[in-house]
Parts: sequence; C-alpha cells; structure tokens
Amino acid sequence: MIETPVLIAGGGPVGLTASILLSQHGIASLLVERHPGTAILPKARGINARTMEMYRQIGVEADIRAAGLPPERTGLIVWTESLAGREIERRVPGRADPRNIGHSPVRNCLCAQDDLEPVLRRHAEAAGPGMLRFGTELTGVSYGPEGVSGTLTDRASGAEIPVRARILISAEGAQSGLRHAIGARMVGRERVYDSVNILIRADLRPWTTHRPAALYFVEQRDLRGTFMTINMHDRWGFLIHSLTAYGMKPEDLTPERCAAFIRQAVGVPDLPVEVKGVSVWQASAIVADRYRDGPVFLAGDAAHEMPPTGGFGLNTGVQDAQNLCWKLAAVLRGQADAALLDSYHAERQPLATMITEAALLNATSMGRETRQEGAVLPRREFLNEQGLIFGATYRSAAIVPDGTDPPAPADPVTEYIPSATPGRRAPHVPLTRGGAAISTIDLLGRGFVLLAGSAGGAWVEAAARIATPTRPGVVPHRIGGDLVDTGGGFHAAYGIGPAGAVLVRPDGHVGWRSADGAADATGALVGAMDRILGRAA
Repeated sequence: MIETPVLIAGGGPVGLTASILLSQHGIASLLVERHPGTAILPKARGINARTMEMYRQIGVEADIRAAGLPPERTGLIVWTESLAGREIERRVPGRADPRNIGHSPVRNCLCAQDDLEPVLRRHAEAAGPGMLRFGTELTGVSYGPEGVSGTLTDRASGAEIPVRARILISAEGAQSGLRHAIGARMVGRERVYDSVNILIRADLRPWTTHRPAALYFVEQRDLRGTFMTINMHDRWGFLIHSLTAYGMKPEDLTPERCAAFIRQAVGVPDLPVEVKGVSVWQASAIVADRYRDGPVFLAGDAAHEMPPTGGFGLNTGVQDAQNLCWKLAAVLRGQADAALLDSYHAERQPLATMITEAALLNATSMGRETRQEGAVLPRREFLNEQGLIFGATYRSAAIVPDGTDPPAPADPVTEYIPSATPGRRAPHVPLTRGGAAISTIDLLGRGFVLLAGSAGGAWVEAAARIATPTRPGVVPHRIGGDLVDTGGGFHAAYGIGPAGAVLVRPDGHVGWRSADGAADATGALVGAMDRILGRAA
C-alpha cells in the first residue's frame, strides 16, 4: 500500500508543474504517468509571458529558455502560397508590441513540449518531497469524504500496488476518465474540425532564415497547413488543417504521402524530407461544468479542451495548477478551511470558458471548419490577446473586495489595463533592491506577500507577527524601505496611498487591498487572511 497526501494522475506539463509547486509548498505528492517517459512529439510550443512569470518565480524559467528559442528568433507570423513561393502577408503579433511587452519583466518563449517536459521532470525529481513514477497507470479509482483509493499498475510488469491519497489531481489530458467519474459535463462544441500533426526533419532555412517566425501558414486550394517552428533549422512540425474537408482520411497519411505534402507546401519537389511522426487529432472547444468533486480535482485538458489557435491550452492548464496547489497546501497543512478549495472552480472555470471561446473564434475566423478556396487570414484578435493573458479578474470567496471595480477595457480580449483591484494579477512595477533592478513580479509566487506603501510601516510590522502554526506567514515589503520605486509609479499602479498596502496570494493575484492605513493593522490583516483562507464567518 502506498499512501500520499496528493496523487497526481498525468505526467505532462500540468502534472509536472503541480508536482514542482506542491514540493515547493512542502507537500508530498506522487505523480503517475502511464507512458514510459516524457512526450516524444512537439505538441504544444508557445509559453506565454504570464506562464513564464510563474516559471520564473519557481526557478524554472532559465532552463526552459535554454531548451527553447528566444522571442527574437520567432517574432513573425507569415502567410505564403508556399515557403518558396509568393508571400501573402506577414505580421508582428500584438503580444510583441512594445507597449504590451512592458506589462511584464518576462517575455514569452517558444519551447516544444517534448523539449519542455524533460526540463519540468528534472525539476520535479529534484524538488522533493514529490515523487514520480512513469510507466505506471492509475486504475480502479474510488473516492469519498476521507480521500481517494485506487490501484497503480506497472505497465511493463503488470504488478499492481494499492494506493490511497487525500487528494487526487486529474491531469491526464483530454482522455481523462476521471472527468466522467466525477459527473462533469463537457459544455461547448466537440469535434469542431480534425487535423494532423506531422513531425519532420528537413532543412527549411533557405525559406525561413530571412523572416524568422513561429508560424508559417501555407494557403493553397487543395492544401492548407502550417509549418510550426521547433529549432529553426531541421526540426519542424507541419499541421494540416481540416483533414476530411479536403477529402483526406487518417489511413491515407502514409509517410510517403506526408512527405509529398511537405514538398508541396514548401514548393520544392525534390526537397529531402524525413517524416518522424504522424498524429491525427480533433479540435474541440469544451469546458467541464465542474472542476471538483470532493477530493478529486480536474486540471488542464481534463478540465478544458480548446483549439490550438492562440496557443492557450498548455498555458491555461499549468496556470490551473498554480491556482490549485497553494490552496491544497494551505488546507493540508491545517492553515486554511476546506472551503478554500471551492474557489478553484469559481476562479478557473469561468476564465477557461472565456479563453476557449476566444480560441474557437480564432479557429473559425481562419476557416478551419470547412474547405476554403483561397487564403483566409485570422481575426485581428489572433495572437493579440493581452487581456486574456494578463487581465483575468478572479471572483470568489478567496478574494476580499474593496468596493472598487477593475478597469473595463473596450475589448477585454486584446486590451490589458494594469490594476491591483482584488482578484487581478498584481501588476509589474520596476523596482531596485540593493542597487539591482527587479520587478514586483520577482517578489511573488512562493507564499503570501504584503506590498506596503512608503509610509506603510504599520502593515509591515503587522505582517511580521501574524504567522501561527494554523495561519500561513506573510513576507512583507515596504516600497521606499527595502525596495526603491525606480519610476515612482508603484502607488498609482497598485491604487493605494503611501500608508496603504496590498496582500498578494501565492499565485500572484491580489487577495486584499487597503488604500490607506488602519487603526488596527494587525486585526485588519488577520481578518483579510481569514477571509481568503475560508475561515470568515
């Protein structure tokens, strides 16, 4: 019998990120993955700036960047009739606009999933107390108020070991049986269109080096596909859109036929091409109507499936883990009421619904559902979704409202207005500490953090004395004390006066704000913590 506080089913980016986060919060976990190792196909590639902020905060960013490509090497999106033929259009994605880049100290990163997962696995194995078992499948799951029971089956030997856990995170992807087991209903449109991913080795530099892009769309009457950059040299993905709409069937996709498609898309009939893998899949736009039943939680593709147009699937999934894991840790340590866990669905499910709808609109604007006779360029929101990336506003019992409303941009998909309204991501503000340039983002991500104004010494003193065995500690910072507000913009960005303060949760979202001082700073801060942790009456 194996017993563990948290059992994680699935060893992709979501499960591996959850393992790292739980270990950093001091919670033991066991991750099981039925495949013998990490991904062997590129799958997802784009990691947006909000996700890279999270990986920076937990010490993984540098290794991910080393495994991927820098933004300047993938800065364009290009449409062509063929790579060697006429260029139709090229764009710089709105996410790369200088004003948008200024919203974070961190840039996005292109890192193919089969390069990303080994990095995350190394960090998960090194972090401890989490443990990983690949080649192991979780079966026979049952659960109740006391926790989860199941069987771990070694897929090589067939050996079976019973397992018990207080919490189960289902990060098994779109094929998760647990979402059906908990009675979740998937809401939205299933099987919107079908596609095939072809992994190839071919030197495409003669047609790409002068216009480095993340995506090269090929628009032909009988072939619409996308070259997806992996190493900018000889390793590429090629995605054929709307397979059946163009009269193709999965069984038609022999290596020889796939190589012919590649040569047609490049426009070079004798191009040397090696087909390394073929994966047929269907795009859906569906979100679970419940993310939790008792001790079982859905995360990633188990909770939501979305078309890849916009690159939100992986990002939404690992941010699920970021939101969930600090809450699980607080409850398992006895520092929060179990009611805190209800906020996971309340905060993440509405956001996933909004993102999934945007991804679907991107796909339909590009004509992915039906056969198209000519080039179809996407809607202006495509790869310009700053509002979705940074502008989420959580509304739940784990947020203490302060009577103010968040900014209301004209287009909440494309526009992001920084704000420290409770529920929003804590904004990036440049600071210096000991002469070194840092960001407010660099102060967050491991636990509760209090950011006090220049005259907010009372808040700092209160934060230093409220930790108990049954309440998490708070790390306090005073702007103008240990931190210098380089540009003088902190108070305006956070919406507080010099005597005010903001309490930021471990996931980087503002949980509470006081625009000014308080007669009883300790009592006010304890009251805010208790409400966030589900202990308020």
